[in-house]
Amino acid sequence: MKVAVLGATGLVGSEMLKVLGERGFSADEMVPLASPRSSGKAVQFSGREVAVQAVCEDAFEGVDIALFSAGADASRKWAPVAASRGAVVIDNSSAWRLDPKVPLVVPEVNPDDAKLNRGIIANPNCATIQAVTALKPLHDAAWLESVSVVTFQSVSGTGRKGLDALTEGAEAVLQGTVPDAGPYSRPIAFDVLPEIGEIGPDGISGEERKMILESRKILHHPELVVNCTAVRVPVFRGHAEAVTAVFREPLDPSGACRFLEGAPGVSCCRDLEHKRYATCREAAGTDDVYVGRVRREGHKSKELSFWVVADNLRKGAALNAVQIAEILEPGLRGMKQASSLG
Repeated sequence: MKVAVLGATGLVGSEMLKVLGERGFSADEMVPLASPRSSGKAVQFSGREVAVQAVCEDAFEGVDIALFSAGADASRKWAPVAASRGAVVIDNSSAWRLDPKVPLVVPEVNPDDAKLNRGIIANPNCATIQAVTALKPLHDAAWLESVSVVTFQSVSGTGRKGLDALTEGAEAVLQGTVPDAGPYSRPIAFDVLPEIGEIGPDGISGEERKMILESRKILHHPELVVNCTAVRVPVFRGHAEAVTAVFREPLDPSGACRFLEGAPGVSCCRDLEHKRYATCREAAGTDDVYVGRVRREGHKSKELSFWVVADNLRKGAALNAVQIAEILEPGLRGMKQASSLG
């Protein structure tokens, strides 16, 4: 198996290489790719250094799986090229998520969709991934009719420039000077910004629109009512969400926790070291989606509220992409073996 990672020097690309190594993914050959300015840099993969190559058409020759995390423009340009060379592209950008011909996959929710690909599979938005992972077992149990989500999203979702904006901004505030806004509309240090992505004429931001449209596609639930307020918070890593879900059938908190505890990739926090919830700091570097504070509001038997936390760089991006690759790997390897024998 020949595997390529486009965007190998970025936050998510580096995490992809790390997760592939940690999970023992059977990459017989690794091809780290980036822009020409990063060519020749060394990245770590499975305990060894591998030189980064500049992305070009020939770089995808013989590649079986290509993990992309280089932004939407790069994905629109290079994903069709890689697919035309025989690779299956798993793309972490927003470029292909809403294309009706491209599967949008969370392995704990709709794994079979990955096998319907035509050479490109989309990795959902980080906030959407953790929300639908928590919602799927409850939807299967009681049929989800509507969901309202307030997200609390860390600056690592903006990449290294987001981390720098928080670090430098916090230092500036503590020194009594005015921090620079960096990639945000206003300084993020010691503040929260209810604006992620461009706000459209309808008042919905880009991040909120992703939650609305992607959740419907992943859950195969086009009639699902989704409301979202996406907030950027001064946290380095990990996203949190306050979720209120309305179901067709009654569902009590104890029953919901039982379904959550049996769901893949979910940790229900009533059994997490006797804690009622997880925080972003606690979730950082881990793989699960943590659900806590499951409760009913008053006497509304068909409505539940809960708290969801996950590492946005792992489950929200790199890990989800690698899990998709793990779904595909046996079939691709079998095809290669059959081809070599035939």
